[in-house]
Amino acid sequence: MTQRVQGVVSRAQGEPVSLETILIPDPGPGDVVVTIQACGVCHTDLHYREGGINDEYPFLLGHEAAGVVEAVGEGVDRVAVGDFVVLNWRAVCGVCRACKRGRPWYCFDTHNASKKMTLEDGTELSPALGIGAFAEKTLVHEGQCTKVDPTADPAVVGLLGCGVMAGLGAAMNTGNVGRGDSVAVIGCGGVGCGAIAGARLAGATTIIAVDLDPGKLAWATDLGATDTIDASSGDVVEAIQALTDTFGADVVIDAVGRPETWLQAFHARDLAGTVVLVGVPTPDMKLELPLIDVFSHGGALKSSWYGDCLPERDFPMLVDLYQQGRLPLDKFVTERIGLADVEAAFATMKKGTVLRSVVVL
Repeated sequence: MTQRVQGVVSRAQGEPVSLETILIPDPGPGDVVVTIQACGVCHTDLHYREGGINDEYPFLLGHEAAGVVEAVGEGVDRVAVGDFVVLNWRAVCGVCRACKRGRPWYCFDTHNASKKMTLEDGTELSPALGIGAFAEKTLVHEGQCTKVDPTADPAVVGLLGCGVMAGLGAAMNTGNVGRGDSVAVIGCGGVGCGAIAGARLAGATTIIAVDLDPGKLAWATDLGATDTIDASSGDVVEAIQALTDTFGADVVIDAVGRPETWLQAFHARDLAGTVVLVGVPTPDMKLELPLIDVFSHGGALKSSWYGDCLPERDFPMLVDLYQQGRLPLDKFVTERIGLADVEAAFATMKKGTVLRSVVVL
């Protein structure tokens, strides 16, 4: 039976979002209806509203979410009614060439729900990252649901659904940070602070936070940075080298995604060190670098998509670490808001005064 719920919709590029009635169909084969308990406000949602992803309006925004399975469709066997789940946008197919080679975090054919959610007039909605969780309920594929400890705070663990996981994974999975390593993170918003928390969890001994904003550097310190660099006060590369016995860091993570910050990361790493790009550049950005520099520095130049995570492997582990007090995920939640406050949260996000606003239902 079709359900009517309230959800946050973006109807046109750059226009304020609106709270509207959404129709949730009965789940089809492989589908799951999830009652949303909390959903973080991510920059990606703002990119959808601004037309930075595609022009398939109207969008049902929201994707960093946790909730409880309410109903399941035919053939669903990964989750059951009543399960507490964190949603993810990487529901791996298991049969593409990446999955068959044992690298499912590179899956080329991830799953989404078989049916469309709509507005009351029948207009089909495009759910953000295939999820659409700024709503009382949403419809997703079973593979987009990862069961975790049901006693965890939904507002906290739901953030693993995107930005925080991207940062944690950039350090732990893509960068392969290990005990005793030195790590520098350029850009200390939600993703960058996630990388700092991941580097600390992995056992890095020198963790350098780089940003222009003193407030973000304070967040980074609270999450594990051992040193901070104000990027506006001097040469970032020289400052990182000075903190690493002139050698540069073993791993440098660019959480900004601009040519100038990537070049800083490239030159600020140790010989044969690793550069990880997790900040998302725009299509118009270009990079110019002498090829001999790439050859002579050696090492690895990597991009990190979703922190190269495998949700069913990583989410339960990270939630358990949070529950044990070993991973301070709760520090990412700056404020808790309602569905009607999403547009205001976008404005707050632009000011850079929050790590995450979280919609709590």
